[in-house]
Amino acid sequence: MQARLGVAPIAWSNDDLPELGGDTPLETCLREAAEAGFTGIETGGKFPAQAAELGPLLKQFRLSLCGGWYSGTVLTNDPQAEKDQVHTQLTLFRELQAPCLVYGETAHTIQNIRNAPLRSRIRLDDAQIRTYGHRLTEFSEYCADAGMPIAFHHHMGTAIESEQDVDRLMNHTGEAVHLLYDPGHMAFAGGDVMRVIEKHARRVTHFHAKDVRRRIIDGLDRNRESFLDAVLKGAFTVPGDGGLDFPSMISQLAELGYQGWFVVEAEQDPAKAPPDEYAKIGYATLHAALAAAGYRIMDGEHEQN
Repeated sequence: MQARLGVAPIAWSNDDLPELGGDTPLETCLREAAEAGFTGIETGGKFPAQAAELGPLLKQFRLSLCGGWYSGTVLTNDPQAEKDQVHTQLTLFRELQAPCLVYGETAHTIQNIRNAPLRSRIRLDDAQIRTYGHRLTEFSEYCADAGMPIAFHHHMGTAIESEQDVDRLMNHTGEAVHLLYDPGHMAFAGGDVMRVIEKHARRVTHFHAKDVRRRIIDGLDRNRESFLDAVLKGAFTVPGDGGLDFPSMISQLAELGYQGWFVVEAEQDPAKAPPDEYAKIGYATLHAALAAAGYRIMDGEHEQN
């Protein structure tokens, strides 16, 4: 069983909340990610969009591209327009040999709207989810045929947020629709993080290692407070600093055959949670849990010492 350890840049700079790390240079993020031990990083708003620029920059810090968010609108967009929209990012990821495109459904999302209460997010009925599943499958097959599979990211504030949403989406999509599993978002949504792994491990091709601070999540007024309010309050953190049981999750993933990237992602205020310090906490926690579960932790094509 092989695993690779990556990190998302959102701890250094938050694209939805520019006041959080907006002035942090990309090079600082890359250097501190590498110093923490990570061998991969996902993209963010500060990353170059051309392989000729991004490739050498990542190589400078001995990092590979391990995915990155794509703001999809398959729910409402014309299918050909969506294919045209994804072209540039798909090409970049394919040229840099990323494992997947992280698809987030942003049609009608409230994840980036500061005054939109958590309970105001869109909900799809059974007929809508069937139609959406068909459209998403077609788009995913297109991306896979073009050389870049997608991993669908269930996410707070979007049409696919809860455990039931994920269940229905998996039931109404084809095999080309892989799943990015994020236990932090699932716990925030009230789902059973272990049960979701048990049900859908066969479809999981990417893993975001996000922890939660339960007391903050439980204390939210979801009729008044937004997803961004929750982020600013400190709802998320790295593995080892929150309440989720990552050793058990990783052991279960190993038993069910998952191999691939484990990506630390935790949007926090860098002034309160210094990214370099928290990156090291997340790395150490995951490294220990992966080793205990029997994974070989890889650095490129070679096992880490």
